[in-house]
Amino acid sequence: MPTCARSISGRPPMVSAVELKRVSAGYGETVVLEDINLAVAPGESISVIGRNGVGKTTLLATVMGHTTLHQGEVALAGKSLNRVPIYRRAAAGLGFVPQEREIFPSLTVRENLDVGARPGEWTDERLFELFPNLKERIGNKGNQLSGGEQQMLSIARALRTNPTVLLLDEPTEGLAPVIVEALTAVLARLRGESGLSIILVEQNSRIALEFSTRCVVMDKGRIVYDGPSATLRDDPERLAQLIGVSE
Repeated sequence: MPTCARSISGRPPMVSAVELKRVSAGYGETVVLEDINLAVAPGESISVIGRNGVGKTTLLATVMGHTTLHQGEVALAGKSLNRVPIYRRAAAGLGFVPQEREIFPSLTVRENLDVGARPGEWTDERLFELFPNLKERIGNKGNQLSGGEQQMLSIARALRTNPTVLLLDEPTEGLAPVIVEALTAVLARLRGESGLSIILVEQNSRIALEFSTRCVVMDKGRIVYDGPSATLRDDPERLAQLIGVSE
């Protein structure tokens, strides 16, 4: 929990938008994450990269409450989420775009957006300005959309909850290059215009390092790098070493 101590300037220290403190978590008795310390400031965007199976998805799942928390604390805006059930975390300000998209296939675009809609800046009109394809397909069911349109709908649905923190798990996976380009442009707009705190898990290190000025690299359930993206962009050898550590 945040302390009441004041900084040298006399102002209270900034409360992180989302923070994990000494977190160990996994599935049942299996521990996947170990001793994770990560804080994201209000309005900050970070990328999380690493090989398959190193815990990137589990990191987001732990924030959302989908894992077993063995140790530590997960906090949103300075308030512990440890005892907050999954269904209340979205209402508290977490927006989640899962790797599998998980849109409702039998519901229309409009109905998918309405399911979790909450009042705020992200109205249908603003979303359709961001994703004009969805406006054209508003009456189509989820299973009638292309893979790219389903991903757009998944992101739009998360934004329609009007979160303060947006978690994105591999949003470009399996999409055609032209769709990836369109989606990365949308992510850049969200980063620059929305005021959201964003955690992007992305397998494509080039996209990840271009998206945010701060990058986190994970290996074997731990954070092995947390620093400037430019450092890794400018040093491909170090990047390869960090994400290609042999078992």
